[in-house]
Amino acid sequence: MSPFLLTRTLPEDATGADLRADVLHGLTRTPKELPPKWFYDARGSELFEEITRLPEYYPTRAEREILIDRAAEIAAATSARTLVELGSGSSEKTRHLIDALLPGLENYVPVDVSESALRAASEALTAERPGLLVHALIADFTRGLALPGTPGPRLVAFLGGTIGNLLPEERKAFLRSVRSLLAPGDALLLGTDLVKDERTLIAAYDDEAGVTAQFNKNVLSVLARELGADADPADFDHVAVWDRDKEWIEMRLRAREALTVKIPQLDLAIPFGAGEELRTEVSAKFRQEGVRRELAGAGMELAHWWTDGEGRFALSLATAV
Repeated sequence: MSPFLLTRTLPEDATGADLRADVLHGLTRTPKELPPKWFYDARGSELFEEITRLPEYYPTRAEREILIDRAAEIAAATSARTLVELGSGSSEKTRHLIDALLPGLENYVPVDVSESALRAASEALTAERPGLLVHALIADFTRGLALPGTPGPRLVAFLGGTIGNLLPEERKAFLRSVRSLLAPGDALLLGTDLVKDERTLIAAYDDEAGVTAQFNKNVLSVLARELGADADPADFDHVAVWDRDKEWIEMRLRAREALTVKIPQLDLAIPFGAGEELRTEVSAKFRQEGVRRELAGAGMELAHWWTDGEGRFALSLATAV
């Protein structure tokens, strides 16, 4: 079995410091907001895995379909010797891509903030594919990234439609940072959920079984455990709204009645009016021309565009220009 390397570029206390900063900034502004990364403690990750199996939640299945159907084309187009995956998590879907890139693929560089997820995925991959060198990075790719010295061509993958969680200015900065990682011959593989009918979109974020509601409210459990907040999930309703103008879904928590959330570790008391909402996620949906335009703005050219059979989700392959 090949050993894997694990490198931490994220300071040990970075997560706690970021949470405190985000809560202080997001809950004292109007309207209130928190970034969606705070859903994902151990329980939140379990809930999201459950969401991906729900009949209403199509993105994971649609992207997996594209990866299975098009992995050989992606491999032929890139000839990648190194695969870098941003926000790799369990690396489950990526296995289709890894297998298509082998035997030419020499290195896999998963990047995530979760050390436990990286260790589990790296151990499994090195056991299953003993010729593959895995160098995992504990890092926050939204802060910029320094990659280990690995051979090119390199393929940087950002899957799952996660780019939709970034606001337009954040997407611009992120794509420029990715472009700075690409040398001639390197490429970006980008997953984007596509604009579609409102009923399908709302159902994907407000499932009948209420799993997404539990996932959304889990951020309150994170605040309680990490910061001593006394927010009761029962005091809030899960809300999913489609913004037609911005073409994104917003997930929110709506206070059922007027209340105050106390956060002792920050010496804060946050008032909520009855019906007041806290935005917990934006999930932008895309069109091909919009993706092409955003890539071009960052110095990349859209080379290939693949969708699933129903045209719900897309994988884009872009090269540096």
